[in-house]
Amino acid sequence: MRVLVTNDDGVSSPGIAALARALVEAGHDVVVAAPLDDRSGSGAGIGPMHLNEHILVEPAEIDDLPNVPAFGVEGPPALAVMAARLGAFGEPPALVASGINPGCNTGRSVLHSGTVGAALTAANFGISAMAASIDVGEDYHFETAGALSAAVVRWLEGQPPRTVINLNVPNVALDEINGVRAARLAPFGTVRAAIAEHRRGRLQLEMRATGVELAPDTDTALVQAGFAAVTALAGIREDAERANPADDLEAEIRANVASR
Repeated sequence: MRVLVTNDDGVSSPGIAALARALVEAGHDVVVAAPLDDRSGSGAGIGPMHLNEHILVEPAEIDDLPNVPAFGVEGPPALAVMAARLGAFGEPPALVASGINPGCNTGRSVLHSGTVGAALTAANFGISAMAASIDVGEDYHFETAGALSAAVVRWLEGQPPRTVINLNVPNVALDEINGVRAARLAPFGTVRAAIAEHRRGRLQLEMRATGVELAPDTDTALVQAGFAAVTALAGIREDAERANPADDLEAEIRANVASR
C-alpha cells in the first residue's frame, strides 16, 4: 500500500526517518513529504495560498532510505497531505502516517498539533491516517513508536476510509511497555500553556506541569503509567443532536427584509 509519511517537525527530523523506515520494513510503498522547517503547533492549517504564487518543494533524503522519494515542502504538514492527495508526489497515497513526534500529543490540545492535524486532513481528503508521538526523554526510542505505528497502519488497512488513530507511546524500549490501551482524550496534555511574561508589546508563554490527577483511562494518564495509548478521532463532523439556530436566523432575515 502506498503510504505518505509526514510530520510537523521537518523533513530532516529523526522521528520521520524512524517512521518511514518502520513502514518500508513492513512492506509498504512509502513516499515522504513534510515541511522544510519546524511547523509544530500548526494544527490542520495549510498556510496562505495564492493561485499566482508557487509553493517551494525541494528534494530531500531520508537516512538509510535512498530509494524512498522524499520532499521538503514550504508549508505545514496539512499542506503536504493535501498536495500528495492531489498527485503532487506521484501516485496519491492510500493512507497517511504522521510522526513520530518527540513529545506526546494527548488531550484536547491535539486540536493544535500539526502531527494530528495532518492525519485529520487526510481524512478530509477521503483516506485513513494515523498520528504517532512519543513521550519526552533525553534519548528517544523512536523504534518503539515505529513498530507500533506499523501495527496501526496494518490495522487501518481493514478499516473504513477516514478512520483516524492517534497513538502516544512511552519513551521506553518495546519490551518495557506495560501494554496498549484504548484511551479517551484527557482534558489536557502532559503540560499546559501559561503566560510567563506579559507587558506592552511582548507576550511570552511557557509550558507548566499541571499537577492534576487525570482519569486512568485517558491518553495522558495511560502514557504516564507506561502504556501506549490509542485514540480514535472523529475529525470534522456536524452535530445533528445539538440545537441549531438556523430557523431563528431565517426569521431574523425575514423580519429585517419586511421592515425595509
